[in-house]
Amino acid sequence: MSTAPAETIKTRTITPDGLPLVVTRLFKGVVYREADEKLWQSLMELSAQTRDYVAVLGLELVLDDTEGYAFLRSSPAADADLPRLIPRRQLTFHVSLLLALLRARLAEFDQQNSETRLIMTADQIGDMVSVFLPESSNEARVLDQLATNIKKVTELGFLRKLRGADQTYEVARIIKAYVDAQWLEEFDSRLADYRSALADDKAAGNKTEVDKA
Repeated sequence: MSTAPAETIKTRTITPDGLPLVVTRLFKGVVYREADEKLWQSLMELSAQTRDYVAVLGLELVLDDTEGYAFLRSSPAADADLPRLIPRRQLTFHVSLLLALLRARLAEFDQQNSETRLIMTADQIGDMVSVFLPESSNEARVLDQLATNIKKVTELGFLRKLRGADQTYEVARIIKAYVDAQWLEEFDSRLADYRSALADDKAAGNKTEVDKA
């Protein structure tokens, strides 16, 4: 007596609506709540699925609902054989110093103000940085270097140039995710190291790295 073959039951993973868009946008860079409320809502609803999805690729989701930003970075627990999808970018010494000072200024601002947006002009940023730089007779060179560093920090997404306001920037709150509280606690000693290094001509070759999409 012959019997009919048992029916093969196939299962497949159903991708939630909206997940492909959320993940694709995260791979393109930082997602801000204020820039796209609808996308942000989808991300909040699919945060668990997003974390599971990117974890397979050796990435982790950093999501701060209070500050309103999310991004991907390499997971420290990722398989060492996996290629790095989020490159590490080298930062010059002076760009690193500028990031440190902006982070400290944001912490001070949060303690003293109820507002959430820290706005600074290029002149204010220059005054903040100049305290930690050695004296120079070449003012034009100093200004050029400052403009270059501000441009680089803007490209990295830590400063946002305000429309219609010449040389005026908002300090992006995402900087808190890169320069964390522990780093900030050691700020004074780090600045002492900066002063010492800046007095040495060799400091121009010093570089640090940061994950950035």
